[in-house]
Amino acid sequence: MGLGVIEPWHLVLILIIALVIFGPGKLGDVGGALGRGIKEFKTSINSELDEDKKDSTTQADSSAAKKEVSEKAS
Repeated sequence: MGLGVIEPWHLVLILIIALVIFGPGKLGDVGGALGRGIKEFKTSINSELDEDKKDSTTQADSSAAKKEVSEKAS
């Protein structure tokens, strides 16, 4: 038995403690709220990554356009 290894009985113990603290009715609400929070976090991370990709593409396009203009001016 090493440190940092979660065994099935650890999960059962955590579930029992959560049931005692929150109760069966409230535990479903807590799980739902946690799931919604994780979903919103993933959505915000993905939208930021998409914006970064769009920004880098726009910068590359503008750099190419500037390069063309400077070549034509020469």
